[in-house]
Amino acid sequence: MEQRLTKSQLTQIVAEVERLSQRQQEELDAAEVREILAELNLQPELLEEAMIQLRRREALTAQKRRHRWLISAVAIVLSLAIVSTIFWTQHRQQTLARILVEQDRITLRQDDGSQLSTVSRQAASELFYRVTLTEAPVGQKLSLSCNWHQPSGGIVHQNRYQTKQISTSIWNTYCRYTIGTTAPTGTWKVEMLLGDRLLSDATFEVISNEHL
Repeated sequence: MEQRLTKSQLTQIVAEVERLSQRQQEELDAAEVREILAELNLQPELLEEAMIQLRRREALTAQKRRHRWLISAVAIVLSLAIVSTIFWTQHRQQTLARILVEQDRITLRQDDGSQLSTVSRQAASELFYRVTLTEAPVGQKLSLSCNWHQPSGGIVHQNRYQTKQISTSIWNTYCRYTIGTTAPTGTWKVEMLLGDRLLSDATFEVISNEHL
């Protein structure tokens, strides 16, 4: 059965035949090349070596092109990664900067809702510094720390911890320290920090047995 062609197919076939014909005219076989070299007083026996060198240069050019493409692709990926990192870091900093403290209290382990201002060192007392945060980042965890300062100002204890995954923008957290029977009397201070940023602090008095 005779195959019929559409006008579009015929146009494409004519264009392809013309392309192949032009390519065939441009390409020379080895015998023709040797004749040309002889006419130019060049050594025809060097044709094969010349062809090898030509193929090597073409391969090297193609390889350099691939390398340039690869380098460009890597540069684009690295640029996107850097931009993404900067954006994420800025967003993270802005999120943390919005965190504020709604309330802070010093209590014993058994929290009755009151604020403890005086502690006796007669018996070891475990103190809890309870802090209520606002604008806490939901779905994230916070790395917090607390510094417990004795009356001389020196830090006698540090808490470093990570919260659970935050589920609400108002979030309760705490750190703790046990005041021993030999703890110095006077005004103590506890600080809660988010990184290097001070979120809140509170003071309390440690008194000796004689003051009871």
